[in-house]
Amino acid sequence: MRERLAAGAPVFSFEFFPPRAEAGARALWAAVRRVEALSPAFVSITYGAGGSSRERTVDLTRRIAAETTLRPVAHLTAVGHSVAELRRIVGQYADAGVRDVLVLRGDPPGDPRGPWTPHPEGVTHAYQLVELVRSLGGFTIGVAAFPERHPRSPDWDSEIRHFVAKCRAGADFAVTQMFFDVEDYLRLRDRVERAGCDIPIVPEIMPATDVRQIRRFAELSDATFPEALVHRLEAARDRPEEGRRIGVEHATAMAARLLAEGAPGLHYITLNKYDTVLEIHQNVRPDPQ
Repeated sequence: MRERLAAGAPVFSFEFFPPRAEAGARALWAAVRRVEALSPAFVSITYGAGGSSRERTVDLTRRIAAETTLRPVAHLTAVGHSVAELRRIVGQYADAGVRDVLVLRGDPPGDPRGPWTPHPEGVTHAYQLVELVRSLGGFTIGVAAFPERHPRSPDWDSEIRHFVAKCRAGADFAVTQMFFDVEDYLRLRDRVERAGCDIPIVPEIMPATDVRQIRRFAELSDATFPEALVHRLEAARDRPEEGRRIGVEHATAMAARLLAEGAPGLHYITLNKYDTVLEIHQNVRPDPQ
């Protein structure tokens, strides 16, 4: 992954959510095969809120590594884990041939907006988790970036200081959290560069097709949901296909501008709506990679 990002050409990646039922597992695996045909730089499988799907995430990541040509990036959060447990999970990934890890402190279980309490034998900050994975050797490490500032950061100086700490701890790249205004990404990138950190920051593309769902996500992450987009989606609330068209149009415009502004790639959040993100990808990247 480190070499792929350093090559200069935009990278494209997809994030899946682990299914809860057998029918969802079959649908996900069919989508994995469709994405495999696009030769993305990587795919990742997220944890549920508060690490709730950790075991399913680990199992699915290992299966993708073993049964496909895709490069899985493993999620790893500090929530509820001792250092010994974190080492064990990283060892499971390594045994499966997974050498790329997306390191996140994670949200508190139960209430993402609640107080964050570290495990008594764990780590407190994301940079410490980066240091731990780096000490285990041979991994490319990704971290989170926040175009609108982390909800717990009191100001931008604190935000950038924490991000630079992750860079200095050994992070190789970053993937942003959800955002809907390209200017927010560009301002973050400029601030990070001025602070002396030059790791690639890959913007996340979240298709806004369901106004209720995106409102909820935006509230949990303190992301700004643009009023103009809200009004268009609200007007199409009873017309799902029109809502989907609006969401695809907005995401495509964002993606195209981000690439034009020099973003190192795009990370598509599927929300397990695979046709939607594949259409967006086709809009901005019509030729096979």
